[in-house]
Amino acid sequence: MTVVADVTGPSQPSRSGARGPIWRSVALPWLLPIGLLLVWQFLSATGIISTAIVPAPSDIWDAARQLAERGELQRDILVSLRRVAIGFSIGAFGGLLLGLSVGLFEPVHDLFDRSLQMIRTIPHLALVPLMILWFGIGEEPRLILVAMGSLFPVYLNTVGGIRNVDPKLVELGKSYGLGRAELVWSIILPAALQPILVGMRYALGVAWLTLVVGETIASRDGVGYLVQNARELLRIDIIVLAIILYAIAGWMSDFITCLIERRLLRWHPNYADRVKA
Repeated sequence: MTVVADVTGPSQPSRSGARGPIWRSVALPWLLPIGLLLVWQFLSATGIISTAIVPAPSDIWDAARQLAERGELQRDILVSLRRVAIGFSIGAFGGLLLGLSVGLFEPVHDLFDRSLQMIRTIPHLALVPLMILWFGIGEEPRLILVAMGSLFPVYLNTVGGIRNVDPKLVELGKSYGLGRAELVWSIILPAALQPILVGMRYALGVAWLTLVVGETIASRDGVGYLVQNARELLRIDIIVLAIILYAIAGWMSDFITCLIERRLLRWHPNYADRVKA
């Protein structure tokens, strides 16, 4: 019996299927934000929403353009980005280092985990007065607060990821004669990488949330300074602009982290198709 395969049939659905995910991932996520902006502008233009309470998107755009022409907007955005980058790097590195130590070594877990869990339950934003008393109103309090906000999400996800590795994988590695270091590098860390990266994404969100509070305390630059200055001048349009800037910065940070996550996990079956797309 001779079987003749139709090699032309499956190719067309595969191409249309490839176009579908691209359209959904690129165009579809922007439909809701753009639609909300259009509705917002329409309601403001028709007077249904008072611009004295909520400025129209066009007014917010004009405020952004004026600040950009004076160079204030670019300067404050770069200052906030620098603070988040430094604070998050310190906190994420510390959380990763602690998480690896506590997750891999049982004596270290018994020594540190309970104390770290007690410290984690303390709201780090409640330490703002102490930070000001200890370090003044310079950059140190803001960076320390951002680092503290970033540390524990990474720590918890790292410990959880390591301790939830399938024991069968570990036994398989031992059966192949892998040593302790090879076992950690080849099996435990790759298996725990996904929750670790999820912790990184969550920590970035907490970092921006912490910076919002940190920059409103005796700050002379940054997006939070825009909010404080606009509040004193009763510029609601600039306040809303700052909120939008925080939202965009948080989204961009999460987007970049997702790209890194997909590349690092391209071997994972749940991420392989996304990387190819």
